[in-house]
Amino acid sequence: MSEDANEKKLSEDGANDEEVKAGEEATPPPMDIEVEEIEVESVGADEGPADDSPESDETASGLLGKGKLSKKDDRTFGMLAHLLGAFTAFIGPLVIWMIKKEDSPFVDDQGKEAVNFQITLALGYLVAMVLGAVPLVGCFAVFLFPALWVAGVVFSIIGCLKANEGELYRYPYTLRLIK
Repeated sequence: MSEDANEKKLSEDGANDEEVKAGEEATPPPMDIEVEEIEVESVGADEGPADDSPESDETASGLLGKGKLSKKDDRTFGMLAHLLGAFTAFIGPLVIWMIKKEDSPFVDDQGKEAVNFQITLALGYLVAMVLGAVPLVGCFAVFLFPALWVAGVVFSIIGCLKANEGELYRYPYTLRLIK
Protein backbone atom coordinates (compact mmCIF):
# COMPACT_ATOMS: atom_id res chain seq x y z
CA MET A 1 0.00 0.00 0.00
CA SER A 2 1.21 3.44 -0.71
CA GLU A 3 1.51 6.30 1.74
CA ASP A 4 -1.25 8.24 0.00
CA ALA A 5 -3.62 5.32 0.47
CA ASN A 6 -2.85 5.17 4.20
CA GLU A 7 -3.44 8.91 4.56
CA LYS A 8 -6.69 8.61 2.64
CA LYS A 9 -7.83 5.72 4.89
CA LEU A 10 -6.87 7.64 8.04
CA SER A 11 -8.64 10.77 6.88
CA GLU A 12 -11.76 8.67 6.17
CA ASP A 13 -11.65 7.33 9.76
CA GLY A 14 -11.46 10.93 10.97
CA ALA A 15 -8.19 10.43 12.79
CA ASN A 16 -5.54 13.11 12.88
CA ASP A 17 -2.12 12.29 11.36
CA GLU A 18 -0.33 13.61 14.42
CA GLU A 19 -2.33 11.42 16.77
CA VAL A 20 -1.67 8.31 14.71
CA LYS A 21 2.02 9.02 14.60
CA ALA A 22 2.18 9.47 18.37
CA GLY A 23 0.44 6.11 18.79
CA GLU A 24 -2.51 7.58 20.68
CA GLU A 25 -6.11 6.85 20.01
CA ALA A 26 -8.30 9.57 18.63
CA THR A 27 -10.32 11.37 21.31
CA PRO A 28 -13.55 13.16 20.60
CA PRO A 29 -13.64 16.91 21.06
CA PRO A 30 -14.98 18.13 24.42
CA MET A 31 -18.74 18.62 24.53
CA ASP A 32 -20.68 21.23 26.40
CA ILE A 33 -23.45 19.42 28.29
CA GLU A 34 -26.11 21.27 30.20
CA VAL A 35 -27.24 19.53 33.37
CA GLU A 36 -30.70 20.24 34.69
CA GLU A 37 -30.82 20.70 38.45
CA ILE A 38 -33.42 18.69 40.32
CA GLU A 39 -34.62 19.56 43.79
CA VAL A 40 -34.63 16.64 46.17
CA GLU A 41 -36.65 16.81 49.34
CA SER A 42 -35.12 14.92 52.24
CA VAL A 43 -37.34 12.99 54.59
CA GLY A 44 -36.29 12.43 58.18
CA ALA A 45 -36.24 9.00 59.81
CA ASP A 46 -39.12 9.97 62.10
CA GLU A 47 -41.36 10.92 59.21
CA GLY A 48 -43.31 8.29 57.41
CA PRO A 49 -46.81 7.27 56.51
CA ALA A 50 -49.37 8.15 59.13
CA ASP A 51 -50.68 5.24 61.16
CA ASP A 52 -54.37 5.58 61.88
CA SER A 53 -54.52 2.65 64.29
CA PRO A 54 -55.90 3.38 67.75
CA GLU A 55 -52.56 2.54 69.39
CA SER A 56 -50.68 5.15 67.39
CA ASP A 57 -51.65 7.74 70.02
CA GLU A 58 -50.18 5.60 72.79
CA THR A 59 -46.75 4.76 71.50
CA ALA A 60 -43.91 3.26 73.47
CA SER A 61 -41.65 6.19 72.61
CA GLY A 62 -44.06 8.38 74.59
CA LEU A 63 -43.73 6.09 77.62
CA LEU A 64 -40.03 5.19 77.55
CA GLY A 65 -37.89 7.18 79.94
CA LYS A 66 -40.81 9.26 81.27
CA GLY A 67 -40.62 7.92 84.81
CA LYS A 68 -37.77 7.53 87.24
CA LEU A 69 -36.12 4.81 85.13
CA SER A 70 -33.94 5.32 82.07
CA LYS A 71 -35.09 4.07 78.66
CA LYS A 72 -32.77 1.09 78.94
CA ASP A 73 -34.13 0.15 82.37
CA ASP A 74 -37.69 0.58 81.08
CA ARG A 75 -37.01 -1.89 78.28
CA THR A 76 -35.24 -4.30 80.64
CA PHE A 77 -38.01 -4.43 83.23
CA GLY A 78 -40.70 -4.60 80.52
CA MET A 79 -38.85 -7.52 78.97
CA LEU A 80 -38.44 -9.17 82.38
CA ALA A 81 -42.18 -8.94 83.06
CA HIS A 82 -42.94 -10.88 79.87
CA LEU A 83 -40.11 -13.38 80.29
CA LEU A 84 -40.93 -14.25 83.90
CA GLY A 85 -44.47 -15.05 82.81
CA ALA A 86 -43.17 -17.99 80.77
CA PHE A 87 -41.52 -19.50 83.88
CA THR A 88 -43.56 -18.39 86.90
CA ALA A 89 -47.08 -17.92 85.47
CA PHE A 90 -48.62 -14.70 86.79
CA ILE A 91 -46.40 -14.40 89.91
CA GLY A 92 -43.27 -13.04 88.15
CA PRO A 93 -45.03 -10.38 86.06
CA LEU A 94 -47.15 -9.42 89.08
CA VAL A 95 -44.05 -8.82 91.24
CA ILE A 96 -42.33 -6.75 88.53
CA TRP A 97 -45.49 -4.75 87.90
CA MET A 98 -46.17 -4.10 91.60
CA ILE A 99 -42.58 -2.99 92.30
CA LYS A 100 -41.98 -0.82 89.21
CA LYS A 101 -45.41 0.51 88.20
CA GLU A 102 -44.83 3.81 90.01
CA ASP A 103 -41.36 4.26 88.53
CA SER A 104 -42.17 3.78 84.85
CA PRO A 105 -45.29 4.13 82.69
CA PHE A 106 -43.80 1.66 80.19
CA VAL A 107 -43.23 -1.04 82.82
CA ASP A 108 -46.68 -0.30 84.25
CA ASP A 109 -48.27 -0.93 80.84
CA GLN A 110 -46.24 -4.00 79.93
CA GLY A 111 -46.50 -5.47 83.44
CA LYS A 112 -50.30 -5.20 83.36
CA GLU A 113 -50.35 -6.76 79.91
CA ALA A 114 -48.18 -9.69 81.02
CA VAL A 115 -50.25 -10.26 84.18
CA ASN A 116 -53.50 -10.16 82.19
CA PHE A 117 -52.14 -12.71 79.72
CA GLN A 118 -50.98 -15.04 82.49
CA ILE A 119 -54.38 -14.79 84.22
CA THR A 120 -56.05 -15.63 80.88
CA LEU A 121 -53.79 -18.68 80.54
CA ALA A 122 -54.62 -19.76 84.11
CA LEU A 123 -58.32 -19.54 83.25
CA GLY A 124 -57.62 -21.61 80.13
CA TYR A 125 -55.93 -24.30 82.26
CA LEU A 126 -58.93 -24.25 84.62
CA VAL A 127 -61.31 -24.77 81.69
CA ALA A 128 -59.12 -27.60 80.40
CA MET A 129 -59.25 -29.30 83.82
CA VAL A 130 -63.03 -29.02 83.97
CA LEU A 131 -63.33 -30.37 80.44
CA GLY A 132 -61.00 -33.22 81.38
CA ALA A 133 -63.47 -34.35 84.02
CA VAL A 134 -66.40 -34.49 81.58
CA PRO A 135 -66.83 -37.85 79.81
CA LEU A 136 -66.46 -37.81 75.99
CA VAL A 137 -65.16 -34.23 76.08
CA GLY A 138 -62.14 -34.99 78.26
CA CYS A 139 -60.15 -36.30 75.31
CA PHE A 140 -59.98 -32.71 73.96
CA ALA A 141 -58.38 -31.53 77.19
CA VAL A 142 -55.39 -33.73 76.38
CA PHE A 143 -54.70 -31.44 73.42
CA LEU A 144 -55.70 -28.23 75.19
CA PHE A 145 -53.03 -28.39 77.91
CA PRO A 146 -50.03 -28.53 75.53
CA ALA A 147 -51.61 -25.93 73.23
CA LEU A 148 -51.99 -23.51 76.14
CA TRP A 149 -48.44 -24.16 77.29
CA VAL A 150 -46.97 -23.57 73.80
CA ALA A 151 -49.06 -20.42 73.33
CA GLY A 152 -47.91 -19.13 76.71
CA VAL A 153 -44.23 -19.66 75.96
CA VAL A 154 -44.36 -18.37 72.38
CA PHE A 155 -46.35 -15.21 73.14
CA SER A 156 -44.26 -14.48 76.23
CA ILE A 157 -41.09 -14.65 74.15
CA ILE A 158 -42.62 -12.39 71.49
CA GLY A 159 -43.66 -9.93 74.19
CA CYS A 160 -40.17 -10.11 75.68
CA LEU A 161 -38.54 -9.29 72.34
CA LYS A 162 -40.95 -6.44 71.57
CA ALA A 163 -40.45 -4.89 75.01
CA ASN A 164 -36.69 -5.15 74.56
CA GLU A 165 -37.08 -3.17 71.32
CA GLY A 166 -39.09 -0.56 73.23
CA GLU A 167 -42.42 -1.38 71.59
CA LEU A 168 -45.74 -1.81 73.34
CA TYR A 169 -46.93 -5.39 72.95
CA ARG A 170 -50.50 -6.60 73.15
CA TYR A 171 -51.16 -10.30 73.60
CA PRO A 172 -53.89 -11.73 71.37
CA TYR A 173 -57.04 -13.23 72.94
CA THR A 174 -56.30 -11.76 76.37
CA LEU A 175 -58.87 -10.73 78.94
CA ARG A 176 -57.88 -7.27 80.16
CA LEU A 177 -58.94 -7.74 83.79
CA ILE A 178 -56.37 -5.31 85.26
CA LYS A 179 -56.70 -1.88 83.72
